[in-house]
Formats: sequence, structure tokens, C-alpha cells
Amino acid sequence: MRAKPAPINTPEGTDAAPRGFSIDAHRVAAPKAAAGLYLVATPIGNLGDITLRALQTLAGVDVIACEDTRITRRLTERYDISAPLKPYHEHNAEAARPKILERLSQGGSVALVSDAGTPLISDPGFKLVREVCAAGHAVYALPGPSSVLAALSVAALPTDRFFFEGFLPAKSAARRSRLAELARIDATLVMFESGNRVQDTLAELAEIMGTREAAICRELTKLHEEISRATLNELAREADALETRGEFVLVIAPPAADAEMLTSDALDDLLRAQLATHSVKDAVAHAVELSGRPRRTVYARALELARDLRGGDGED
Repeated sequence: MRAKPAPINTPEGTDAAPRGFSIDAHRVAAPKAAAGLYLVATPIGNLGDITLRALQTLAGVDVIACEDTRITRRLTERYDISAPLKPYHEHNAEAARPKILERLSQGGSVALVSDAGTPLISDPGFKLVREVCAAGHAVYALPGPSSVLAALSVAALPTDRFFFEGFLPAKSAARRSRLAELARIDATLVMFESGNRVQDTLAELAEIMGTREAAICRELTKLHEEISRATLNELAREADALETRGEFVLVIAPPAADAEMLTSDALDDLLRAQLATHSVKDAVAHAVELSGRPRRTVYARALELARDLRGGDGED
């Protein structure tokens, strides 16, 4: 016989029902969590990817702060957890943070979760943790699922050193400029991308880093999980057939020891982006560092582009 679910809407601050959670119809008691902020990693797709400690903590805290209560409720209902859910996201954070700090100052316990994965990785939370620490309250990390590490582990690429970029800029010019910068980093690159931009991003990655091996990880841990491994050139050529629904993590191998310098087009993109906000001197210094090209060559090209962008002789 399945255990009776604990009421989801128990009034906040009451202990009408014993704290606990259910797994396969077995009810497990959970002690009241000690005062503090708990950063709880939650599944990135498969709801079975949750730790026992995370369940115990979510059941034991006074309140769960989450990006979207509708998404987190799927998890709490799955495991019959009755802790109240309160929204905490980028749009309400300024108003919500003082309330969380006030609760902690009164000896309360709060769990912070993101929609999926580990809190603070490409989602709100950093400012809250900083202010909680500054106020002298305890902060506890409950490690678990992370799409960054999941993608890195299945990409079949070097894992000894990696750089997490998060989401690239939405506009093509800014994205190309950022990719030119990333191309010089001697580490495996991990980045997020949305389905409606992933094909364009693959084309730009192929143009800038085309010979590198890479992996496209789509819908990790979910029913339609798909992983494609090839060079960026090959992945870009096949991008038209790519299923673009879902969430993507791109993993790109580090540059080879004898990697070529940035292509001329990639250098131009980098210089244009720098010249839009910096002097020729500063733009050249930045481009030389990232491109590996001689300063004289970069400077001459920067002057040409500056004349086109600003008119006149391009000097400043």
C-alpha cells in the first residue's frame, strides 16, 4: 500500500505533519534541519538522480527557495515533501533576499535550489550566498547533479582542465568575438546553448576552431538524451539535421600544442568588437595576446578597420 502523501500546502511555520519523504511507498522520517542556508543540487532531468541527503534536507528545512515553484513542485510531489516553496529568481531577488536573511536571523533553515542541477551555476544565488555569509549565518553545500560535469564526463575529451563559459552572447558579432577569445584558452571548453541558436553557434565554432574535436550533449539524463561526437567542422556540416528541441551543452577540446593562429576573419571579428569600445592601442594589445599574431600585423589591420568604423585615419 502506497504511503499517504504529506500535504503540500501545510501552513508555513507549523508542524502539523511529521517531516519526511517517501521513496517507493516507504516513508522516511527527516529531522528538522539546523539553522542555515542549504545549497541543494537537484536532478537535471531524471528525478531519480537525487541524493538521500538532499531529500532529507528538503524535507527538513522551513522553506525551499526555488527559481520556479512549478518545476520544483514536481520534485517535492514525487517524494512527498511538504516544505513550502517560495520563488527566488533574478526578477525578485532584490525583494526576496532580505526575507530569507530575516528568516535565518531568527534561527530558520532555507534550502536554495535551481530549476535543475547545482545552484549558482548559471542561475541566481551568488548574491544571496555572499550576504548570508556576511551576516554570519551557516551555508551548507549538498553536491549532486550538474549538467557541466555530466557533459564533460561523457564527451570523451580531456578532463584534467576545463573552462566553463555558460551561455554565449545572443548576438552573432558579440558571440564571434567571445569565441575568438575562448579559442586561446588551453583547456577543454564547456558552454550552454539554446536550441534556437545552437546551429548558428556550431557554424561559428567551426569557422574559428573547426579542427577541434567536440561533443554536442542534448537532454542529458532525460528520455531523449543524445550525444554527438566529431570535429566541429563535421558537427557544423550536419547541424541542419540536428534536433533543436531541448537543452544543449557543448564540449570542445583544447587547442593542440601546434594550433594555428586565429583565422583572418576571426581576428577581424575580435578587433571590431574591441574597437567599438576601446582605443586602437588597447584593442591591438588585447588582440595580440589572444591571436598569437605579430603586433605589427595586428596593428596594421586594426588601423584599417578603425578607418572603416570611425572614418579618418583611425588613430586615437
